[in-house]
Amino acid sequence: MKSVYVDNAATTKMSEKAKQAFIEALDIYGNPSSLHSFGTSAFTALDNARERVAKAIGCESKELLFTSGGSESDNWVIKGIAEIMKKKGRNHIISTKIEHHAVLHTLNALEKQGYDVTYLSVSSDGYITADDLRAAITDKTGLVTIMYANNEIGTIMPIEKIGAICKQKGVLFHTDAVQAVGHIEIDVKAQNIDFLSLSAHKFHGPKGFGALYVKKGIRLPRLLEGGQQERGMRAGTENPAAAVATAVALEEALTDLKSKNKRISAMRDRLIDGLLKIERCRLNGGLNPRLAGNVSVCFEGVEGEALLLSLDLKGIAASSGSACTSGSLDPSHVLLALGLPHEIAHGSLRISLSEFNTDSDVDYILDVIPEIINRLRAMSPVWEKIKQQS
Repeated sequence: MKSVYVDNAATTKMSEKAKQAFIEALDIYGNPSSLHSFGTSAFTALDNARERVAKAIGCESKELLFTSGGSESDNWVIKGIAEIMKKKGRNHIISTKIEHHAVLHTLNALEKQGYDVTYLSVSSDGYITADDLRAAITDKTGLVTIMYANNEIGTIMPIEKIGAICKQKGVLFHTDAVQAVGHIEIDVKAQNIDFLSLSAHKFHGPKGFGALYVKKGIRLPRLLEGGQQERGMRAGTENPAAAVATAVALEEALTDLKSKNKRISAMRDRLIDGLLKIERCRLNGGLNPRLAGNVSVCFEGVEGEALLLSLDLKGIAASSGSACTSGSLDPSHVLLALGLPHEIAHGSLRISLSEFNTDSDVDYILDVIPEIINRLRAMSPVWEKIKQQS
């Protein structure tokens, strides 16, 4: 049986170059804070990796803080800026209804503390408009946090326009770029981004490692007490091996990015075209701009969980949406924000491709899915009602 991994939005496998770099860097075992030669070697490796990751997103190395990943980075910057905002008499934050839960749950916690949060609606194809953002900003707004690319439907937000508006209005701008870094060319300076979150395991780096870009001149409150690591902002002995592997993975991901995305997009479009031939299948999210590897569809009369289990039995690893909520029986908040009814949102399927996927993977998926959909619908009383109503 063929084995096909198409859940790359959830996590990617480490590239061989990143894996080898990680293994070799494990021999640099000194504590980066130690003054002896072992410590100096570890610090040098960490410092070099920071410079390489910073260069990849267009910032200076001293503007980059290493973290455990996207969720920590999101929490740190949103809570930290909220604390600073409060001292300046600003309590208003703007975000969107389709953010990752690392952002939404953090904002929910701040609302309980008295902060006012505006959640911008998105169009039926998953985008916000610059005009809606501009209209939402008030003299109490201190932060705008809007994701770069959506993890479920792959839509890419107008980040440069958002950054320009925030700069004009004197409001700080954070973007959760976990799905974008390594897949889209990013320049935080040119795009007027003040804060950016990234996670290594989304671009074939190691799990449990990420970074937060903080624009020079802005100092967040300290995240962890106990040491002077990460410029005194995040205590705890650093992980040079993970940092080195992250730098290697990111550089590798960005090499020949246009040609990679062209090939991945062609596979994505072929998948979308094939799946839309199935009766009562709809595409979630607009096609332009969209992440090269994202395919998100809904099948009426089918339960997403049953579909995923059936695919797994055929050797296909996919998702029904965000990996962080895959154990939930509730429909995706992203799909509901697009205006889909619960009964349709429950039949969602997310296929996320990487450069390691092939045309034969696409062929196999297109051979298998129609058979599974027909079998599941044949057992579904819901599908019978849908047919009777049509």
